[in-house]
Amino acid sequence: MTTTTAAPPATGKGIWSWVTTTDHKRIGILYGVTSIFFFLVGGIEALLIRSQLALPNGEILSADAYNQLFTMHATTMVFLVVMPLGAAFTNYFLPLQLGARDVAFPRMNALSYWIFIFGGLFLTISFFVGGGPDGGWFGYAPLSTQVGEVVRMDYWALGLIVLGVASIASSVNFITTVLTVRAPGMTLMRMPVFAWMSFIISFLLLFSLPIVSVGLFQVYFDRNLGTLFFDAANGGDPVLWQHLFWLFGHPEVYVLILPAMGIVSEVLPTFARKPLFGRTFVIFSGMAIGFMGFGVWAHHMFTTGLGPVAEAAFALTTMFIAVPTGVKIFNWLGTIWGGSLRMNTSMLFSLGFIFLFVIGGLSGVTHAVVPADAQQHDTYYVVAHFHYVLFGGAIFGIFSGIYYWFPKVSGKMLGERLGKWNFWTMFVGMNLTFAPMHILGLNGMPRRTYRYGEGLGFDLWNMVATIGSFVLAIGVLLFLINAWRSYRRGEVAGPDPWDGRTLEWTPSSPPPPHNFDEIPVVQAEDDFWHRKYGVDEHGRTVPRADYRPPVPGGPPAGLHLPSPSYYPFLSAFGMFLTTMGLVYVPWGLLVTGLGAVVMMWGLFGWSMENLVREHRR
Repeated sequence: MTTTTAAPPATGKGIWSWVTTTDHKRIGILYGVTSIFFFLVGGIEALLIRSQLALPNGEILSADAYNQLFTMHATTMVFLVVMPLGAAFTNYFLPLQLGARDVAFPRMNALSYWIFIFGGLFLTISFFVGGGPDGGWFGYAPLSTQVGEVVRMDYWALGLIVLGVASIASSVNFITTVLTVRAPGMTLMRMPVFAWMSFIISFLLLFSLPIVSVGLFQVYFDRNLGTLFFDAANGGDPVLWQHLFWLFGHPEVYVLILPAMGIVSEVLPTFARKPLFGRTFVIFSGMAIGFMGFGVWAHHMFTTGLGPVAEAAFALTTMFIAVPTGVKIFNWLGTIWGGSLRMNTSMLFSLGFIFLFVIGGLSGVTHAVVPADAQQHDTYYVVAHFHYVLFGGAIFGIFSGIYYWFPKVSGKMLGERLGKWNFWTMFVGMNLTFAPMHILGLNGMPRRTYRYGEGLGFDLWNMVATIGSFVLAIGVLLFLINAWRSYRRGEVAGPDPWDGRTLEWTPSSPPPPHNFDEIPVVQAEDDFWHRKYGVDEHGRTVPRADYRPPVPGGPPAGLHLPSPSYYPFLSAFGMFLTTMGLVYVPWGLLVTGLGAVVMMWGLFGWSMENLVREHRR
């Protein structure tokens, strides 16, 4: 790790300071802002889709445009919104919750962000060079392997490979951070639940992304090098792609939902003013979900003809994985029960998460029943299910985290009045949009179709769903207004505005570049809470007479922090050029060669930078 004196590089201003930053907090902010931007892009795509389906025989979008938006909406929301928003929280708060000064590999952290943003731009550029990917976010062969004039699915396959590199780099970094830089006394079982969920997610990504990357390379080879991995007419097997994709895709579902579970497990104890009920069970349930998530992938494939033995086995594992999820739900309800509840916006989003996630979970369990799944598989019932899980679950949990931690990141409080309008608008819009899809699906409306005929009984509920989507959009707009107004002139937040329980609430808001003036020595779960409160002879929680809030004193003498560097940006840009050239074989290989040179220049400069700096001294 290259190091230099903390203060000048960490407090730099201007765009260049953000391009070269290695501060985990700034990188977390970059992830968050970029993800919110893609969230708006994905939301616009969704509104266009719902506008097309509002009435029978819609003519707002052509079939080709609909397929592009349908593919890119899901790809954007999964890979460019929910995953990186989880990474944003983890980047910012994991070291703070562990009592550390930074992640284990600060420059790799910066590299992962720049690879992510270039991967997102790579996918988005496709709209301007012949059209966006149009084979579905799942990329089923032969939809993804048909060779023609367009290169849309090349952008999709290569773009996801690039994004996978960013996620693997982050995963290695977070795992190493948890295992090596925890504060003294911070045993694994004393780690906050959010840190635990981030730890589990990192393993999920580390083991699942290589699987889908193999399949994505095979898609690219089938399209460009004449291989026949998925060509049934020449001995290939398109079902092989489904196995490779869903071996990644189902653990990926838990990559998307576990950050929200971790956030809710931090928010509820704070605003119920009591410890998380069954905390150890919540942690081990997260481990069980991560482990079992690799054993249920084929429930996405019950209609491919796997045979009764395989179908029975995966039906059982799908039912079993509901157990640790149910344990978490009852732990959250146990935390609320008997607590002194503060019903602010963050708490409302957490309660909304529980309600909506339960609905999504119950509809998901029906897919474990093979005959029921065969009927529901290609209908809007499935669309309703995964949106209740991923929007009602993941996004509501993330919004709870934004309202919870915004004061720590910005030093300002988000407005509560506008925040509650934000919650209720999103909650009503969410249910108006996706609840009718259960009815549409059970009535037989197929998904992945750009229009439907009159007289099929789909008209009313599609119109309700479309109205709901615009209500949902108004809720998101209220959030953006609230965030902007609060950041500009919101109430100033102290270091501990919520009377928090974990270590991230000990430094100032926002935290200094070095996080902690002194590395804390952890003596208990929820250590910060126990520093502030004790128990009297009647078992009641009372403030400690000897507690004194930390007074910022500046970094200790001789402290060194990672120095800024432009080499992670340069390396990621070289990877972007390399990948762009691979889309346009053979002449694009010139661009690939140039990109490889730039990438190697960045990596070589990165490896030599410390030696050069020491020589200059």
